[in-house]
Amino acid sequence: MRLALFDLDHTLLSGDSDVLWCEFLMAEGQLDRAAFEPRNAEMARRYAEGSVGARDFCEFYVGTLAGRTLAEWRPWCERFLDDVIAPRIPEAAFALVETHRARGDRLVLTTATSRVLTELTAQRLGIAELLATEVETDADGRCSGRTRGVLNMREGKVERLHAWLAEDGPGPDERHAMLREAVFYSDSMNDLPLLQAVGTPVAVDPDERLRRHAQAAGWRVLALAR
Repeated sequence: MRLALFDLDHTLLSGDSDVLWCEFLMAEGQLDRAAFEPRNAEMARRYAEGSVGARDFCEFYVGTLAGRTLAEWRPWCERFLDDVIAPRIPEAAFALVETHRARGDRLVLTTATSRVLTELTAQRLGIAELLATEVETDADGRCSGRTRGVLNMREGKVERLHAWLAEDGPGPDERHAMLREAVFYSDSMNDLPLLQAVGTPVAVDPDERLRRHAQAAGWRVLALAR
């Protein structure tokens, strides 16, 4: 079964889940706008230019979850999905996913954003398999504000995908063969390691650095109607 891998933010989603989550929390009075908004904008800028470290990036956003349990965050995440995320998933994104589902491909959403914020999005897209940055909880079940395990970002996306595939038993050679047959859709130069690992990389509404790289490499460049 062929793997069809999808990035989320700015690929299937018109926007960035982490940035939108912070805006949502500021609008709800859960984050102080005057103090947090400039930091949020700066982090988004550094991500776009590729100058922020993966841990700094992921833990900056996971830090917004600190102090509540996953159960306490659930109703917030449900409202975030309905009010903010769902309206930003274009019909063209659903159509792209459905094309691969109709072919019998195994669909995987792979994102640097935390599982807490993206598991409902994956369900809305009809994608059962989710690889995301994991959130640490303390002994009381509360989010500590730190990440857990290998971050699903840059090279970590390749490492996490190999680990996930290995759970079904295939060895390294078979996993590499599966990736050579796989397709991966992404907008960001930050995803270059996984784009280079698959047989069919597709740049979706790419940032300028990825657009130049994709054109030089002869990769397909796809524009979704948004």
